Amino acid sequence: MTSPDVYAEEPDLAALATLLADRTRAAFCLALLDGRAWTATELARLAGVAPSTATSHLHKLVAGGLLAEERKGRHRYVRLADPDIAEMIEGLAARAPQRAVPVRSLTAVRSHRDLAFARICYDHLAGSLAVAITDAMTTEGYLAWDYGPTLTAAGAGWLRELGIADEHSEPSVYRPHVRTCLDWTEQGLHLAGGVGASVFRHAVEESWLVRVDDTRVVRLTENGREALRLRLGLLDEALTAG
Repeated sequence: MTSPDVYAEEPDLAALATLLADRTRAAFCLALLDGRAWTATELARLAGVAPSTATSHLHKLVAGGLLAEERKGRHRYVRLADPDIAEMIEGLAARAPQRAVPVRSLTAVRSHRDLAFARICYDHLAGSLAVAITDAMTTEGYLAWDYGPTLTAAGAGWLRELGIADEHSEPSVYRPHVRTCLDWTEQGLHLAGGVGASVFRHAVEESWLVRVDDTRVVRLTENGREALRLRLGLLDEALTAG
């Protein structure tokens, strides 16, 4: 016998889909893949909406668990709630249908090209360069795929040779040791998780990669090209934006 006051829980996928069904909210989530905390004013400017409209959308995204908010003095910032949310957004973008957007200048063409080549995906690298690095690590025997992506003993040794501290490559209680994202521009896998974040952080610290202004784009330096040639055997075609 059942009672109308007894409930069971089940995933409300439709509620999650509704959060991302609005183009402004979706644009906010894509922008926040850069891993930074943004103000409502910054996001409003990005999406071309009024600050009050942006605030309303952000309240919904925070309430839905996609974003987390933090305060610094009088200012309120939002960021993606955690790396799992970032992976979900990147994965959904990879599976979403493509829509045509106007590209009205040479600068815009270059920006799209650079975004596809190397960009930040929350705390790790994405784009064709990231896919090439993941493929090269597999070829070199640093990653194994028998039971999903796994860092091999050779891979752990390679990280130590790079100078990445051992604790960076240890499994985290919050995140898998190694994971991958489906890259939305390349439709291939790039390295994520703790190892992906450590490799990206090291590349930034060594100035192999340099952030481009306040965008998700990162620039591969000449030192970075030489390091990836020597460390992973990447060819010039993989080290140049298409």
